[in-house]
Amino acid sequence: MVNDKMVNIKWLRHVGYGFGDMSSSMFWKVFSYYLPFFYSNIFGLSLKDAGIILLVTRIWDAVSDPMMGILADRTNTRWGKYRPYLLFVAPLFSIAGILLFTTPDWGYSAKLVWAYVTYILMMTIYTGINVPYGAMLGVMTDDSQEKTVYSSFRMFFAYGGSFLALFLWEPLCNALGGYDNPQGWFWAMVVIASACFLLFLCCFSLTKEELKTVSTVSIGADFKSLLSNKPWWLLIGAALCFNLFCTVRGASVAYYFADIIPAQTRLTIGGWSFLFYAGLFLAVGEVSNMIGVATCVPLAAKFGKKTTFIAVNVGLCILSILFFFIPVTHTGMWLMLIAQVLISLLTGIMSPLVWSMYADVSDYAEQRYKTASTGLIFSSSSMAQKFGGAIGGSAALWLLAACGYISNQPSAVSLQPDSALLCLRYLMSFIPAAVSLLAILIVSFYPLTTAKMAQIDEQLKFQRQHAQ
Repeated sequence: MVNDKMVNIKWLRHVGYGFGDMSSSMFWKVFSYYLPFFYSNIFGLSLKDAGIILLVTRIWDAVSDPMMGILADRTNTRWGKYRPYLLFVAPLFSIAGILLFTTPDWGYSAKLVWAYVTYILMMTIYTGINVPYGAMLGVMTDDSQEKTVYSSFRMFFAYGGSFLALFLWEPLCNALGGYDNPQGWFWAMVVIASACFLLFLCCFSLTKEELKTVSTVSIGADFKSLLSNKPWWLLIGAALCFNLFCTVRGASVAYYFADIIPAQTRLTIGGWSFLFYAGLFLAVGEVSNMIGVATCVPLAAKFGKKTTFIAVNVGLCILSILFFFIPVTHTGMWLMLIAQVLISLLTGIMSPLVWSMYADVSDYAEQRYKTASTGLIFSSSSMAQKFGGAIGGSAALWLLAACGYISNQPSAVSLQPDSALLCLRYLMSFIPAAVSLLAILIVSFYPLTTAKMAQIDEQLKFQRQHAQ
C-alpha cells in the first residue's frame, strides 16, 4: 500500500509538472507560429518592422532571463525557491497574452509602439514564470534518469497543449469574429489565456520541491562559473539551433498555406474529406511530437543523450531536404503530412532531451564549482529558446521581404512573385536542414556522456550529504 501510494504521488507530480509547460507551450506555439503572420497580415505592420520587433526585444531578454534566474536561486519560501512564481505570476501571464493580441484603432506609429510595449511585457512575464518553472526540474529529484522522466512528462503535456492551441486557433478566430478580423484573434487569445491560467494553478498545486539547494557564492562567482562551463556553452549552441529549426519552419507555415497551398484545399481518404489548413498541419505535428516524447526515455537510456541528440538531427536534416521536392498536388499534400509527422516525431524526442541535458549541466556546475545556480542555468535555456524564436521568426520575415513578398494579402496566392514562393519553400526545407547540421557539429563536442553523469551523480550525493 505504501509503495502504491508513493507511485501515485510520483505520478501526480509528473502530471502536475507537465501542466506547467502545457500552459507555456500553448502561448509559445501561438506566438512562434502565428504572431509574425498576425503582425504583418492582421495588425498591419510591415514585414521589416515586424521582424525588427521580434529580434530587438531579445536584447532585454539577455538581461531579464539571467536576472530572473539569480532572483529565483535566492528565493526562499515555505513553497520552495521556484514554485511560488507559478502561483503569483500566472494571472499576469494570461493578461499579457491578451494584450499582445489586442489591435488598437490607432495610427501606424502608435500601433508600432503598442506592439513593442506589449511584446516586451509578454516576454518579461514569460521569463518571470518560465525560468522558475524550468529550474524546478533541478530540485524535484537528484536522479539523472528521473529528470528525463519529468522532462518527458513536461514535453508530452507541452505538445498536448500546443496541439489544442494550434488545432483550435483558426476555428476559434473564425467563430469569435473572423480569421481576417483583429477581434477574432483577440477573443481566441482570451480563451487560450484563461486555460493557461488554470493550468499553472494546477501545476503549483500538484508539484513539490524535494531538494533544498543553497547558493553559497556571490552573484559574480555564479556568472564566472557559468561562463567557464564548457558543457553549458555547447548546450546553449545546440539548443539555439534546435529552437531555430522549429521556429523557422513553424513561422513559415501560415505563409506557406496562405500562398502555396490553394485556399479551401480538401484531402480525401476513402469517403471522408477534410480541410487541409495550417492549423491542421501544425496540430498533426504536435500529436506526433507527443509520440516522440514517449520514446525519449528508452532511447536516451539505451543510447545515451548525446548519441540520441546527434541521430535525431541527422534524421531532421534528411527529412527537411526531402520536403523541398514534394509537389503541390493531392498526393504531394499527403506526403507533406507524412513528412510533418516524421519530422515532429524527431523533434518530440529532442525537446525533453534538451531540458534533461540542462539539468545535467546544472549538476555538473554544482559538483565542479560548488554553486547551486540551477535558476541561472535554466534561465539560459529560456534565453536560448527566445533567441532561437526571435532569430528564426525575424529571419523568415526579412527573407520574405527581400524576396518581394506582398503582405496584407492572406488569400491572394496569384499576387506573390515566384521569388517569394521559392523563399517559402526554402524556409520549409534547406534552411532548417542547415541548422540541423550545425547542431550536430556543436553537440559532437559535448562531454557529459552517460558514464560521466553517473560519476557526477555519485560525487554530488556525497557532496550534498556533507554540506548538511
